[in-house]
Amino acid sequence: MTEKQKWEYINRLDEELLFGGVILSEWTTFLAKDAEIAFCSGAYLSSILASQAAIESHLRYEYFSDNNTKKWSLFNLIENSQLDKNLKSELHDLRVYRNKWVHVNEVEEDSQLLEKPEYYEAELFEISKRAIKSMLRVLYSNQLT
Repeated sequence: MTEKQKWEYINRLDEELLFGGVILSEWTTFLAKDAEIAFCSGAYLSSILASQAAIESHLRYEYFSDNNTKKWSLFNLIENSQLDKNLKSELHDLRVYRNKWVHVNEVEEDSQLLEKPEYYEAELFEISKRAIKSMLRVLYSNQLT
């Protein structure tokens, strides 16, 4: 996929998912933009991380802004949100995948990464596409019509 095709993918998602208006915090807007730029630039892991950060920021802004929930993890934010159960399941899958990259427990076990970097690049690309779509589904989940 070229950079132009990646932007077209995001634009198609916007057309498919956005029917009205949404109110987003500045943090969420910044993180979502960064996730999209990273995706279109080929920085797929960065895109996954920024997408998850945008989701967390939005869930805190939209549903959980009181002091009792400030220390909630992304897991708790997802579980206690009003999002559709299928979207929650997808977010958990993405969160678990992200955790494998963020919390590398066996850093010396890198032979597969060295031997098959194209496999991991392709996998990261596919997960990044899912992360962008899921991020937009969350951001557009409470539309003004």
